[in-house]
Parts: sequence; C-alpha cells; structure tokens
Amino acid sequence: MPKNIFSRVQSRSLTRHHKIAMAGVATLGAAAIGFSAVPSGASTKTTTEAAQPAAVAYSNQQIKDVKASVTDQMASASLKAEQIAAKKKADAAAAAKKKAAAEAAKKKAEAARQAKEAASRAAKRAEAKKVVSYPNNLDGWIRESLAILKKHDIPASYDGIHRNIMRESSGNPKAINNWDINAINGIPSKGLLQVIPPTFKTWHVPGTSWDIYDPVANITAACNYAADKYGSMDNVDSAY
Repeated sequence: MPKNIFSRVQSRSLTRHHKIAMAGVATLGAAAIGFSAVPSGASTKTTTEAAQPAAVAYSNQQIKDVKASVTDQMASASLKAEQIAAKKKADAAAAAKKKAAAEAAKKKAEAARQAKEAASRAAKRAEAKKVVSYPNNLDGWIRESLAILKKHDIPASYDGIHRNIMRESSGNPKAINNWDINAINGIPSKGLLQVIPPTFKTWHVPGTSWDIYDPVANITAACNYAADKYGSMDNVDSAY
C-alpha cells in the first residue's frame, strides 16, 4: 500500500517536473523562434523598404518617358497640322493666282477681239465714206467700169474696152444703130458698146444703172456678155 502511494506521489512529481521541463522547453523554443523570426522579419522589412525607392524611381522614369513621348507626338502632330495648313494656304494662293491669270488673259483676249472688231468697223466706215471720183468723160467711164468689173471678177482691160468703144460708137454714149438687123427687128443697138436691150437686161451688172445709155452701165454689161461668150472684151475685134 505505501509502495503504491509512493508510486503515485512519484508519478505526480514526475508529471509536474515534466510539465515544468516542457514549459521551459516551450519557452526556450518560443524564444528561439522569436529570436529567429525577428531577424527574418527585419530582413524582409528592410528589403521591402529598400526596394520601394527603386520602384518609385522606375515608375517616375516611366512617367517621364510617357510624358516625353506624348509631348513629342503632340509636337509632331502640331508640326504636321502646320505643314498641312501651310500647304492648303499655298495651294489656295496658287489656285487664286491661276484663276486671276486666266481672268486677265480672258479679259485681254476680249479686249483684243473688241479692238479688232472696232478697227474692222472703222475700216468699213472709212471705205464707205471713201468716194472715188471719176471724171465724166470716156477715160473716167472706162476706169469706173473696170473697178466694178474687178469686184465681180469679170475680165477686161482698159485698152480692150477703149478699142471696142471707138469702133462701135466713137465714144458717144447716146449712139444708136437704126439700120442693122437688130434695128429691123425692133431692138436697135445702143450706147458706147452698142448693146441691144435684151442683152443689156440679161448681162446687167449689179450696182450699175438700168439705163442702157448710162456709159458705165453700158460698158459693164457689154464686158460681162463678152467675157461669157469670148472670154474677155479684149478678144472682141468686130461686131459681137
């Protein structure tokens, strides 16, 4: 019985001892753990705190780079916009200059055309006002007739006309043949070149009198007829 009590006491005593030992070990272990944890924590904290400035510096550098890039892009865009605006302005100025030159050329051409027309009208007026005076004699009649014949492209020469006038009427504009076959037929030859009325009417030249005795009208009608039948009054050497 005592033995058992001792055993129980001893058991209890060992148990308490063990507990104290275990507590000490636990305390020492906690201290060790704590001791080992502190440096580790301190080291981690130090490393993090040391890394933060580098990260901030890197981040600032990135921001600076981005700002610089944006600034460059904005400057480039601004320069391009200025260049485009300058080109548009230059193109507009060139177009305006070209248009002004075209308008000036058009006005110049119109002015030249009007001047040409004015000069033409003036020349026509001068020509209309210009009166060529021919003497009222055989020489004047022949020369006036030649001027009219020339306008109508009817061939004749002064000598050819003069020669035939002298043979037919001796230069008398009122001469009339009352004895030949034409007179017998009721259509006597009349005037400087002894033209019968039907021939005078058929070969009358516009711009001359319808009076068969008019010297200029008689000559031009006779020359017109001779040009058609003989090629020219110059080829006539006898009655025709």
